[in-house]
Amino acid sequence: MAEWVAACAVDDVDEEDVIRFDHGGRSFAIYRSPDDQFFATDGFCTREKAHLADGLVMDEIIECPKHNGRFNYKTGQAKGAPVCVNLRTYPVKVEAGKVMIEID
Repeated sequence: MAEWVAACAVDDVDEEDVIRFDHGGRSFAIYRSPDDQFFATDGFCTREKAHLADGLVMDEIIECPKHNGRFNYKTGQAKGAPVCVNLRTYPVKVEAGKVMIEID
């Protein structure tokens, strides 16, 4: 059964940045877009298992810190070699100053 979990405070994530969130033995990446929306994906790159929170955010793209693979963090879509497997994304909402993600 899916549950909503508080990942962080809104102020914990700078605009156009990413942070790490660990919960229940899993790791996630929480993003704040330039237009002040929040998004969540699996935390690790689908190729080399590097944590995406150590990567570079540019517009809607997260770049893996290990091999420069790129994903659209809003959709999870892999944006070309060397990554070819999409990231899993998670629903996000903001409540009372907290970023909440829905985890199954």
